[in-house]
Amino acid sequence: MALPTAKNKIKTDIRDLVTLIYGAPKIGKSTFCSNADGAIFLATEPGLSFLEVYSVDVQSWADFAGVYKELAAGNHQFRTVVIDTIDNLYKMCVEYVLGKKHVEHQSDLEYGKGYDLVNNEFHRRLRDLSLLPYGVMMTSHSVEKEVKTRTGKETRIAPTLPGSARRTVLGMCDFIFYAEMQEVRNDREHITGYERVIHTQPTTIYEAGNRSQFVLPDPLPLDYAAFTSAFADAVKQHNQPSTPTATTQTGGK
Repeated sequence: MALPTAKNKIKTDIRDLVTLIYGAPKIGKSTFCSNADGAIFLATEPGLSFLEVYSVDVQSWADFAGVYKELAAGNHQFRTVVIDTIDNLYKMCVEYVLGKKHVEHQSDLEYGKGYDLVNNEFHRRLRDLSLLPYGVMMTSHSVEKEVKTRTGKETRIAPTLPGSARRTVLGMCDFIFYAEMQEVRNDREHITGYERVIHTQPTTIYEAGNRSQFVLPDPLPLDYAAFTSAFADAVKQHNQPSTPTATTQTGGK
């Protein structure tokens, strides 16, 4: 394999990126994803009854592998693959690996082997999907977890994926968004209503962020058009040449 002769170009097309959006059930994650360019849903659970989208029911890991082959072959109009939800897809992966080994639980195999087999299979398939020339969007539910810190205990919000699957998904994501209902307050700090938003920046309370050099506002409306507009603005801002700072020279005889 020849060594590269030029640097990679920074990706500025959302359709080339991997995104995870997680939050409470029915907050609007699927609706958000449905507005992505050329979206096809890999539906691992009910929930698309009121969305007019292209979808494929994925009820097993074998179904997922079959859809992957069709997507990889091309000859279709789809541009963004939406896995709704990634939690259920991971469970299918576990069932598939355990079925091949004729055991009921990962711990039934020798120490650590069952978990390694599942993690390797899950990572391999998701990696292959992310390398296709399409965007990938994944949805997950959120859960509150109590964690110990040096000063006591804190409640943090995270995707409901188990630890190893969570690390795999977060590791390959370009964007991680946390969706929630946020209070709307007037000038007197009185609550006047609620709005659905996505958080784009990390805090000690929830996981969010992106690996790009493009800084998104936080929060953003839970609206795909608002996200694409903010991303385009961030790319434009990043690409603007910096203005040299004027300096004043002083001197005398």
